[in-house]
Amino acid sequence: MVIPQHVAIILDGNGRWAKSKGMPRNYGHVRGAKNLEVICEDAYNMGIKYLTVYLFSTENWKRSKDEVDALMKLFRSYTKTCIKTARDNNMKVRVLGDPTALDQDLQESLKQLVETSKDNTGLNFQIAINYGSRDEIVRAIRKVAADCRDGKLAPEDITEEKFSGYLDTAGVPDPDLLIRTSGEQRLSNYLMWQLAYTEFYFTDVPWPAFTKEDLKKAIEKYNSRERRYGGIKEE
Repeated sequence: MVIPQHVAIILDGNGRWAKSKGMPRNYGHVRGAKNLEVICEDAYNMGIKYLTVYLFSTENWKRSKDEVDALMKLFRSYTKTCIKTARDNNMKVRVLGDPTALDQDLQESLKQLVETSKDNTGLNFQIAINYGSRDEIVRAIRKVAADCRDGKLAPEDITEEKFSGYLDTAGVPDPDLLIRTSGEQRLSNYLMWQLAYTEFYFTDVPWPAFTKEDLKKAIEKYNSRERRYGGIKEE
């Protein structure tokens, strides 16, 4: 079985899973965070090199203040835990998105997480927080425009490859497989540039209940498809 090099996941269904258990939505987020630690280890042991997860979108600020506050509290705790996990498991962490909207202490924790893990050689783990693909592309265009204005880049020299270097994922291969849990079948403003040739896998399993076996099913489905780029089968 061919293991995809890069898997991206939309972690959906935490709140609905909690509701089905008669618990508050935040309970689902807490269990979802714990499950993420397990799946990171499972993914690496299976041979996945890059794992990118959608933790908090630019649209998630529209949720209730209580839920957003609870999520930010959880992210503070999770980031501290992730620093230890990255150290113990040789995991390299990268943050996607615009951190400037986050509280300063959380920004500093994320910087510390990235800095302390930058030389690790295990799983490349990417956290998308305050991330939206349209926002990412707009921020990249602003950087391109600034470089053109400053004479560092000529407009005629802009290529897809050069533009990719201005995105949050610069230097990272595009995902081979996207997994979305909990039954929804849309991208929700996630990695729209990077997912151009990605295989999609949707499952009804909510994220807190997603297991190594569910990950295997997704990869088996990935293996059953013929990968084509512009109509040409990938060798």
